[in-house]
Formats: sequence, structure tokens, C-alpha cells
Amino acid sequence: MAFDSFQDSNAALDPYSERVSHAFETVGPSVVHITAQNANGRGGTGSGVLFTPDGYLLTNSHVVSGAARILGGLTDGRRLEAVLVGDDPATDLAVVRLSGTGLPHARFGSSRALRVGQLVVAIGNPLGFQATVTAGIVSALGRTLRGASGRLIESVIQTDAPLNPGNSGGPLVDGHGQVVGINTAMIGGAQGICFAIGVDTAVDVVARLMRDGRVRRARLGLSGQTTPLDPRLAARLHRQPASAVLVAEVQPGGAAAEAGLAAGDLLFSFDGEVIAGVDDLHRMLVAERAGAPCRIEVLRQARVEALTVTPRADD
Repeated sequence: MAFDSFQDSNAALDPYSERVSHAFETVGPSVVHITAQNANGRGGTGSGVLFTPDGYLLTNSHVVSGAARILGGLTDGRRLEAVLVGDDPATDLAVVRLSGTGLPHARFGSSRALRVGQLVVAIGNPLGFQATVTAGIVSALGRTLRGASGRLIESVIQTDAPLNPGNSGGPLVDGHGQVVGINTAMIGGAQGICFAIGVDTAVDVVARLMRDGRVRRARLGLSGQTTPLDPRLAARLHRQPASAVLVAEVQPGGAAAEAGLAAGDLLFSFDGEVIAGVDDLHRMLVAERAGAPCRIEVLRQARVEALTVTPRADD
């Protein structure tokens, strides 16, 4: 009788374990082990996540860039040929298509809605093992990370969910089983410091890669991060949402510098549209804006000022 009671008490998972298990069971089948080979048959491995039933998969650019052959291994044991649809080293993201239909696929959530301290689950297919899961919390938001292209990747999620070698390109998932990021890097020798590209950035990049095979951009010549506004300031300015882009650095001789932007400015709007964060700014800097003067609003020394900036074509 006592033994039966012990079994019954453990039949239901605690709330934390329930969330982790739900995230894994929901997204795990859509996680793919990627083998990328160069012309000499050598290469590396990583992970990816299917987001359509006809084989479109999101992963890291550094996993598949330059590959002559790409193979995708599913959790059910199938190995499928794949082709590179396009990659974007500036955000370390790439889209690959597997040669299959009716495939398990994950749903995208929103990285904008994440909060520090929120539960997240990192799922990968490292070294060909079945989908592997680690759990942690969001440690910080709005980080920047320098990608392989030398450009800063903005709006990066920092998490303490451990990443194993081969987890690059796998999904970061919230407790509802939705993809909120793409795991991209860990700091060797530093425990609990891992990074993921926010899914709001990834969704925009995916659309452009599927349309054009590459991402064409205009650029301002600045780096920045999403930052919350003081509630009193947001109320005074009738600002919703209560966030903006904090300019961290301005490239000398760039478009932002010529417009008079400076480190410490808060960028509120761009060409008449509200800027709530770096993801918004990325989406607005499409190639068509290069060479076209745009009105921007910044908060500087407690005053809102209007400036005109002319984005430049991304080389």
C-alpha cells in the first residue's frame, strides 16, 4: 500500500518539470541534426528546427555556410538530403530545405514578450544523438554579439540553459512550446553564459531569405540595444510601448554620424513609425530605404529632437 502511494505521488510532475517536458515533447520531433560537408567531404555538424511541413528549416549560418552537401537527420532515424535556401552571416541565421513532406514542425512565438527570469528550454541534436534538452532561465535581454561577418548581432537573448557542442542552430523554446530564439553561441570556460538570436529577428530574416536567397539591407552605422523607459518618462511622452533603442555606438563617417546621432541618444521613431526595440529598426532598414532621407525622433537630455538620416546601402 505504501509503495502504491509513493508511485501515485510521483505520477504527476511538478509545475517546472511539466513545463520543460511539454516544451520538449512539443518541439523535440522538429529538431534536426545537420551534417554540412565541403567539397573535400569534410565539414561540421549542428542543429536546426523545422518550421514548415514541407521541409523548411532554420539554423545558424556558420553551420551550413559554404557547404557542398547538407544532410538532415530526423529524430525518427531518417536522413534526408537538403539544400541551402539562403544564409545571412550578419545575424548568423540560415534557411535550409529538406527533401521531404509532412514533416513535424515547430511554431514561432515572440522574443519581444520575453522577460528576464523566464523559463526557457534549449533543444538540440548534438553529434547525432536524439533531441537533447537543457533548461534554464532568460538571464538578460538586448545583448549584442559579434558574428562571423564582424558585424554586431543585436537583440540577443542571454540564457543559462547549457548548450552542448553541436547544439548551434537548435531552438530556444518557452514553457508553452513555442520557439523564441535560435541558439547560436556559448562562451567557453564560462558556465551559464549562452546566447540565442531572438525569433522576432529570425522571422524577418527567414522571409527575406525565402524570397531573395539573401538579406539586402540599408544601414545607419550605429549599434544599439532595446531598453525600457522610465515609467514617468513614458507617461509624460504618452509612449506606448514603453521602450526604445539606446544608441550605444556611432560609426565615424556613417549615416547616423552625419545626421548628428550620438551615443546615449534614445531612438523613438523612424520615418513616422514607432521604434520599440532593435528588432523594429532592423525590419525597417530594408534595401529600398538606402539613399532615401528619413525623419527620426530621439530623446536627448530630456528633450525630443527631430533629425534627418539617409541610410546607406549595405555592401
